[in-house]
Amino acid sequence: MSLINVSNLTFAYDGTYDNIFENVSFQIDTDWKLGFTGRNGRGKTTFLNLLLGKYEYSGSISANVSFEYFPYNVSDRENNTIDVIEEICPGYVHWEVMRELSLLEVSEDVLYRPFSTLSNGEQTKVLLAALFHKENSFLLIDEPTNHLDMNARKTVSSYLNSKKGFILVSHDRAFLDNCVDHILSINKTNIEIQKGNFTSWWENKKRQDNFELEENDKLKKDIARLSASAKRAANWSDYSESKKIGFDPTITEKGAGRRPYEGVKSKKMMKRAKAFEARQQSAIEEKSKLLKNIEYQDSLKISQLAYHNKRLVELDGVSIFYDHHMVCSDVSFSVEQGDRISLTGKNGSGKSSILKLIYGEDISYTGTVRKGSRLKISYVSQDTSHLHGNLTEYALENDIDESLFKAILRKLDFSRVQFEKDMSDFSGGQKKKVLIAKSLCEKVHLHIWDEPLNFIDVISRMQIEELLLEYSPTILFVEHDSEFCRNISTKTYNL
Repeated sequence: MSLINVSNLTFAYDGTYDNIFENVSFQIDTDWKLGFTGRNGRGKTTFLNLLLGKYEYSGSISANVSFEYFPYNVSDRENNTIDVIEEICPGYVHWEVMRELSLLEVSEDVLYRPFSTLSNGEQTKVLLAALFHKENSFLLIDEPTNHLDMNARKTVSSYLNSKKGFILVSHDRAFLDNCVDHILSINKTNIEIQKGNFTSWWENKKRQDNFELEENDKLKKDIARLSASAKRAANWSDYSESKKIGFDPTITEKGAGRRPYEGVKSKKMMKRAKAFEARQQSAIEEKSKLLKNIEYQDSLKISQLAYHNKRLVELDGVSIFYDHHMVCSDVSFSVEQGDRISLTGKNGSGKSSILKLIYGEDISYTGTVRKGSRLKISYVSQDTSHLHGNLTEYALENDIDESLFKAILRKLDFSRVQFEKDMSDFSGGQKKKVLIAKSLCEKVHLHIWDEPLNFIDVISRMQIEELLLEYSPTILFVEHDSEFCRNISTKTYNL
C-alpha cells in the first residue's frame, strides 16, 4: 500500500479562463478500487491525464507508483491479437495472460486472429487482460463499458471486483456497485472521496442535499426575520439618539436628569440593533456555504405526434446480411403506441442493424418489414463523429427550434460557454447529449435510440429515465445499462 497525494491542484487548458480544477487536495490509497464519477465535462479524463503527466499544472501530485491508462492505443489493428499484447506488454508471460483471459471468458483462439476482427467486447477484454498484466502500476481505467453488452459488463465487473489498485471511470450504476469500494466524485466546487459503492454514495449525497435544502430554507426565513428586526431596532436607535441630543418634537419637557437616561437608552438600542445585524450577517454567511454542490435535475419534456394506428412497425421473419454474412435471423416483433421496447443481445447479434433497417437505411435483408404510412421517426445513432460546428448552425441544419434545443442542453448541465464552442471539442458525453436534445426537439411518432447513454453521466441518465417514465413515449432502443433497461422497458426482445 502507498498513497497518491494531490495538493492544491489547479489546472486550466491553454487559452481558457475557467479553471477545471482549483486548489484541489485529497489522498488516494493505491489498494482502493476507486469509482470515479461526475457530470460530463467536469474533468474526469483530464484528471487522469494530469496523473499521467500529460499537462502542466500548479500544485503537486506525488506518488510512488507508475500509472497505466486504459484503453490502450493499438497502432496496427490488423496485427494478430497476440502481437498487440506483445506490443503492450513486452516479454509477457503467456500463461499469466491466458489466466486473465480465462477470468474474462475469452477463448484462446482470439490470440491468433487479427485484432480488428474481434468484437468490441472481445477487444475490451483483451486490453484489460494486458492492463492487469502490468505489475506495480496504479491503473486508470476510462469508461471500459462503452459498447459492452450486458453479459460482458457483468463479466468485466466481476473481474474488476477481484482486483485492486485502480481508478474506474464509469456511468453504469450496477457496474460500479459490483466492483468498487470507494467513490471519487467531481462536484461543482470540489472533489471528494467516500468509502462504499455508487449506491451508498448516491444515498449519502441525496441526504446531504436534502439537509442543505432544508437548512437553506430555514436560513432564508431567519435572514428575512432578522433583517426586519434589525431595521426596526435601527429606527428605535435613531429615535433614541435624537432624544439624547435634546431634539424630540413630541416632548417639550427636558428635565435635568433626562439627558443621562436618554443616553443609556440610546446606547442600549444601538447595541440591540448591531446584535440583530451581526446575527443576520452570520446567517447569510452560513447560507452561502450551502447548495454549492447540489446537482439540479431539471425536468425534461417530450411530445410525440399521435399516430392514426395502434401498430407502428412490424417485423416478420427478418434476417439481415452484410457481405453475404448473416448477422441475425428470423426476427419477429411489433412496435405499438406506448411501447418502450429494449432490444437486447450480445455484441454483433444485429441489434443496431435492426434499428437502422426500421429507420430506413439501405440494409440487405429477407423477411417482411411493415411500417405505417407517413410514420415519422427520430433516430439517435451510436456514432457522434459527424458533429462539428456550433450548436446554432446544427439546429438550423436539422430544422429544430434553437431555443428549445439549447434549453434542453442547459437542463443536461451544459454551461452557456459550451454554446460558443465547436462541437468537435465536446466530450463524448456532451456529444451524445447533443443527439438526444435534437431527438427530443423533433416532432415524430417514434423514437429509435441506439446506445444513447454511452459516455453520458449518471445524473443525466436519471433525468432521461424520469422523462421516459413521465411521458411514456413510443421508443425502441438498444442500451446495455441494466438499471436503465430495468426501469424503463415495458417489453424486451432478445436477439
